[in-house]
Amino acid sequence: MRKSLRCYMNWLALDGMEAFADGPLAAIQRAGYDGVQLIEPLDHANAEAAQAMGLGVCGSGRVNAPEDAGRLAAEAKRAGLECLTLHVGWGLEDDAEAHRLIEAVLEASGKHGLPLYAETHRATIFQDMWRTAQFLRRYPQLEFNGDFSHWYAGSEMVYGGFERKMEFIAPVLERVRFVHGRIANPGCMQVDVGDGDARQHPYAGHFRQLWTAAFAGFLRDAGSRQEFICFAPELLAAPIYYARMFDGREESDRWAQSLVLAGIARECFAAAEDALGEA
Repeated sequence: MRKSLRCYMNWLALDGMEAFADGPLAAIQRAGYDGVQLIEPLDHANAEAAQAMGLGVCGSGRVNAPEDAGRLAAEAKRAGLECLTLHVGWGLEDDAEAHRLIEAVLEASGKHGLPLYAETHRATIFQDMWRTAQFLRRYPQLEFNGDFSHWYAGSEMVYGGFERKMEFIAPVLERVRFVHGRIANPGCMQVDVGDGDARQHPYAGHFRQLWTAAFAGFLRDAGSRQEFICFAPELLAAPIYYARMFDGREESDRWAQSLVLAGIARECFAAAEDALGEA
């Protein structure tokens, strides 16, 4: 089995973009994406339309209570989704509460035969590097959606040494099976990176390291349930305080920047393949 990278477009990232003449799904397919990531609540009509076009379809959701995990997994399985990424908890839970949420996610994944990937996201129990690493020690079967902009900006990954932080989260990177594509700088969650040149944008180089390490972890895992790892650009709109505004306009064309990020991801995956082939 040759493992591969698939690039999916995140549905929430379309908010605020200009309308597509022939609809967003046709535009997503024409742009070369392999599929689409839908959001909660699941739009079954869009899921069915995407599947009819031959696009892959995955989903996302939030687990606030243990029972949410089973509900979301059951619905996704019925709809033929390939996997879900999940915001788990609010980050205010003590360890016992957090453990119940994690165990519910793992149980739902096993029961429904569906990969469920916990996001490294603010306002969740996986919002910081240290606690995520401790959870992984207790639950080594956890798999993650690496949304690293939350750690890079929220936990100041360059402050105290980026390479030191990379070494600390190495076990987490080994368990990443989905990546949300967004690049942060040390102070802002979402920034324009032009063509992704790390010489002009050093933080773009850091994200190349993060993504390459995550892809390498996936490629090394002979027991992975997935033949592919997803990369989904998730550049979000200004009203929810992601896209920066300058002179009344968003900093960048998010559709064009999404294609840049997908291109970087493909380069990182190829680099991970080459590195492992030479090892």
